[in-house]
Amino acid sequence: MSDQTNVAAWQLDQSSAAAYEEYLVGRLFRRWAQRLVAHSSAAPGERVLDAGCGTGIVARTAASHVAPEGSVVGVDINEGMIAEAQRRDTAGEVTWKVGDLERLPFDDGSFDLVLIEQVLQFISNREQALAEARRVLAPGGRVVLALLRDLEFNRSYGVLAEVLDRHAGAEIGDMMRSPFAGPGAEDILEELNRAGFRNVGIRHDVLDVRYPSPAEYLRQEAASSPLAGPLGELDDRTLQALIADLDGALARFTDDAGVVFPMETYFVSGYR
Repeated sequence: MSDQTNVAAWQLDQSSAAAYEEYLVGRLFRRWAQRLVAHSSAAPGERVLDAGCGTGIVARTAASHVAPEGSVVGVDINEGMIAEAQRRDTAGEVTWKVGDLERLPFDDGSFDLVLIEQVLQFISNREQALAEARRVLAPGGRVVLALLRDLEFNRSYGVLAEVLDRHAGAEIGDMMRSPFAGPGAEDILEELNRAGFRNVGIRHDVLDVRYPSPAEYLRQEAASSPLAGPLGELDDRTLQALIADLDGALARFTDDAGVVFPMETYFVSGYR
């Protein structure tokens, strides 16, 4: 992930990595990980790589599917994420490594399954990352990845980005948009085909996401992402105006229990 501004912007320190695990994994990515691993048909005895593992929820989920003879490795460029992943892996089921998806530190044919959850949209050289994923797969192995659909299908995040534009600046709004700015369905299928994968396929999936209030939605997103720094620099008056604006902007997603909205992703797979 060298020389990629999106990746650099989304690198989290260890305290932010802990917040990411508590808030985003707890509320969103645990369920996505369960669906991703189920979609991959991870089986006992398989060797699995969680590429761009973050705090490790996909790797930890896969470990129970491939036990007892299988193995799972999690790799991420972010040392803070790996440290948090190691801390959370109380059973010691996963091997954790710091490494770059564009230069994976593994021999050819080391894995039967490569899982990539919400990483490719941050990588400028996806061709190289996909080539590396294919290189480390054994013949007949497969890659399965999750990739957020664009803001047309994740509208609450677009609303949040627009509110951030108005109160924190366009640069901060664009930071919120970046996880949804990856390749579309046709592009990612073409990229896997170009990388040499066969039997490439795609499936759309949707989660319902709920927060107790728009303000808590903002707080958890900020605490577990690079938004924490710039939003922490806002004065109280600006922050209160931002929250009031967000309350109004999310009114159509709000009910008596808080705010709820759909979150949509692609699951994409291909075989070596």
